[in-house]
Amino acid sequence: MSKKENTIFGIYPVKEAIKSDVTFDKVYVQKDSANDKIDAIVASLEKQGASINFVPVEKLNRLTPGNHQGIVAITSPISFYTLEEIVEKTLENKKKPLFVILDQISDVRNFGAIIRTAECTGVDAVIVQKKGGAPVSGDTVKTSAGAIFNIPICKVDHIKDAIFYLQGSGVTTIAASEKTDTSIYETDLNKPLAIIMGSEGKGVSRSVLQLVDETAALPLLGEINSLNVSVACGAFLYETVRQRRL
Repeated sequence: MSKKENTIFGIYPVKEAIKSDVTFDKVYVQKDSANDKIDAIVASLEKQGASINFVPVEKLNRLTPGNHQGIVAITSPISFYTLEEIVEKTLENKKKPLFVILDQISDVRNFGAIIRTAECTGVDAVIVQKKGGAPVSGDTVKTSAGAIFNIPICKVDHIKDAIFYLQGSGVTTIAASEKTDTSIYETDLNKPLAIIMGSEGKGVSRSVLQLVDETAALPLLGEINSLNVSVACGAFLYETVRQRRL
């Protein structure tokens, strides 16, 4: 599945896609556009919760060689779930659910690799923010080895809201952070759990760290002071599997 196959451009094609209930992952709109038709499309997409990015025309020109008319939409190969329906359904069927929250992961390959590991370790859903994260593209599907079709992906307006909702549902939230002395191997993971992984450059944001129930770190024994986020997530998830099998 190539990126080109997931790209719709032009005012009328995008309007028709909206009518057909296509799921949009990201929509790029030309900055300072004075087109009423584009304004109407943007208003419709905002109601659906689509991620809309206002960009220079040069960005649109790079996305497609065709006549984009000021708007390019990247459609998603999957449908997204609401957090409420997934959490409610999971809690009805499992005593110790496991969720992964991604705080602004931007690399599609890391995103796909995390989804692949999450599916292999029995994660019940992966939760991402609508804006600021990696898109669900053909590269994501490929890197996940198709696992993305087997695990629910939930999009939320704000990570903080997801944390509050999970905590209110009896789920413990644990953030992976290098700024703690608590090892993942000293942390109880054998309970209803949501693991939060941060972005490639900054890790879990400070505002999110202030909300979570616990933080935990992986031991780093070499000279490098951080791990690739998909590798770190895999270590967290398999430690969870190990503890739950004891």
